[in-house]
Amino acid sequence: MSCRCFVIFVLCVAGCDGGTLDTRLSSSVSPTEDFFVDETTRVGLDFAHSNGMSGKLYFAEIVGAGGALFDADNDGDLDAYLVQGGPLGEPSPGDQLDRLLLNRLPAEGGANVEFSDITERVGLKSAGYGMGAAVGDIDNDGWNDLYVTNLGANQMWRNQGVGDDGLVRFIDGTEETLTGGEDWSISAAFLDYNRDGWLDLYVVNYVRYSVDEDAKCTSPTGLRDYCSPLSYKPEADQLFKNLGLGPKGNIRFEDVSEASGIASVRRNGMGVVSGDFNADGWPDLYVANDLSQNLLWLNQGDGTFIDEALLAGSALNGKGIAEASMGVAVGDVDRNGAEDLFMTHLFGESNTLFLAEAIGLGQAGFVDRSAATGLGFPSVGSTGFGTVLLDYDNDGWSDVFVGNGAVTRAEAGPGDTDSRGLKQRNQLYRHQGASLNNPVRFDDVTQLAGRALEHAEVTRGVVRGDVDNDGDSDLLVLNNNGPAQLLLNQVGHKQHWVGLRLVSGSPIRDHIGAVATLQQGEQRISQRVRTDGSYGSASDPRLLFGLGQDASVLSIEVTWIDRASERWELDELDRYWTLTAGTGQLVER
Repeated sequence: MSCRCFVIFVLCVAGCDGGTLDTRLSSSVSPTEDFFVDETTRVGLDFAHSNGMSGKLYFAEIVGAGGALFDADNDGDLDAYLVQGGPLGEPSPGDQLDRLLLNRLPAEGGANVEFSDITERVGLKSAGYGMGAAVGDIDNDGWNDLYVTNLGANQMWRNQGVGDDGLVRFIDGTEETLTGGEDWSISAAFLDYNRDGWLDLYVVNYVRYSVDEDAKCTSPTGLRDYCSPLSYKPEADQLFKNLGLGPKGNIRFEDVSEASGIASVRRNGMGVVSGDFNADGWPDLYVANDLSQNLLWLNQGDGTFIDEALLAGSALNGKGIAEASMGVAVGDVDRNGAEDLFMTHLFGESNTLFLAEAIGLGQAGFVDRSAATGLGFPSVGSTGFGTVLLDYDNDGWSDVFVGNGAVTRAEAGPGDTDSRGLKQRNQLYRHQGASLNNPVRFDDVTQLAGRALEHAEVTRGVVRGDVDNDGDSDLLVLNNNGPAQLLLNQVGHKQHWVGLRLVSGSPIRDHIGAVATLQQGEQRISQRVRTDGSYGSASDPRLLFGLGQDASVLSIEVTWIDRASERWELDELDRYWTLTAGTGQLVER
């Protein structure tokens, strides 16, 4: 095959589909401008993850951890929770703890982000080999609580609010809520699956594992290497139903894994997202499983769930193969009103985009469009973990960020004995827009994104949030056995945008599961309030709508978890709005 033919072949595999490869950039983004800037050191985000790598090739070393961006102290900006690992097979030293860093962003926002570590002053003390974090207000007191997943017992931290000294406080509510467990958990999601006004908890469990029973595996060349999850027995996930406050103010959960049907399946779970995938008004769940079929738990509305992934076309890729699904993101990529799914996979596979097809109320249907959209081929050479959908340039279309990092020494290369050989560059894909005549297309713009994406690490968790409150999505990147990175967006706020915080209750709290639909001229975009997704991570629940160069007024319609809908007319752009349930114009159905 000649070089010229090979180039043509590569472009076609990348998903040209007979069209031209569109590499245009937004008119507000200079081709020489860095899209993101690594501000980790300047803002004081001082954290280095340790996986306890000792040369013994313990399976848990390669899995890595995530984290969270959430407003812990209710001051209007995002704080950071960073999940730590530590030595395996021996006691952890006292400094191997998860960290909570408060964002000291001034009220005027801007570039003045500054973090300070307050972990040891607020009552947080991690108790295990950390994996991930989930965020939600479990007791409806208006303060965000924190659930931490571990290799071993998980922890539920109840936020007590800010005290007289101005510091937020947390207490360990694990025993009170009965949400600890002893499994190896990675991701978790808060959602109100029964729509009773109390956030329930879904916990994704991986495999049955202990350091004492660590399997010994070799690479295809016969050298000692890390094992795959298939060397261990899979575990069932768990669903905890929130029973509300008890007579003494305690919050109670009930393990309904068996009764709901969730425990009927055992897979190698890694990532989870919630959504309404069959448009029946009940919150569903999608679980990304490592080297086994993915799960689409459709909520039956009576407290039970049925896995419809095979029937819906989202259990396997388009070739009918179960891939090594790690991270997962959800959003309306093609703006047809249905939520699409994106998953990251192992080296040698491609990442997968399932586009949702609107096939009728109460039904879910997906089609693998990875190759056709350009998201398949560029990912084959990397192992993806954390991933988020974000409109980084605020042009109104969802882009994709993928965190990469190898999991085997064979993938890293012969002779690699530490994490250096496992490092890979992360990737950014720009959405090129879509219409009836021009299907969804993405371009890998990593090479154009600037110096922040030139650096290679073993990335695991990826978290999205507007850290500096300037109207565009920033990224917190969590690296296995390496430093955390804060990448501040430099381009999105140069286009028009509107930010929404959807809240309800008294005291007010983020209304997880609510959907906002923006109408501006002929442009119509929908987003759901969530903190789940990616890999072992929790993102900003606020919604950011990019508007490009359109400065006209817009309408927002919100559908709450109880299915009531309200409308607001917004006459000011480039700012955040807080929309409270019951204060808008009621929309009759």
